[in-house]
Amino acid sequence: MTWGYWLAVAFGGAVGAVGRAFVASQLPATTGFPLHTFMVNILGSLAIGVVWALLSRLEANMTWSAFLMTGLLGGFTTFSSFSLETLQLAQQGQWLTAGAYVILSVLLCVAAAGLGVFLLKSMG
Repeated sequence: MTWGYWLAVAFGGAVGAVGRAFVASQLPATTGFPLHTFMVNILGSLAIGVVWALLSRLEANMTWSAFLMTGLLGGFTTFSSFSLETLQLAQQGQWLTAGAYVILSVLLCVAAAGLGVFLLKSMG
């Protein structure tokens, strides 16, 4: 990998992390269900479907993939936060909320990624 590749990952990650903080700041504060992480992961999954389909269509080079998918969307989505929040809910005895969070996150994020691919492919 070239320095350009690694810089693309680093810059994309920084932009993605700021984007995640911005989105979270625009959502209402909640207790119980981790809405901020939930929404960011769904949006990120939708975006990665669109980006993957677009980069595949354009046969873009690895630097674009590194910036957009690994960096930007890797910094934007929050799987590590999701994992910790699920563990914390379970430790607090909130098994139903933890289970719903896991199931809904996985189902909706996979569906959002599929929707992203479908939307881009349907545009021609």
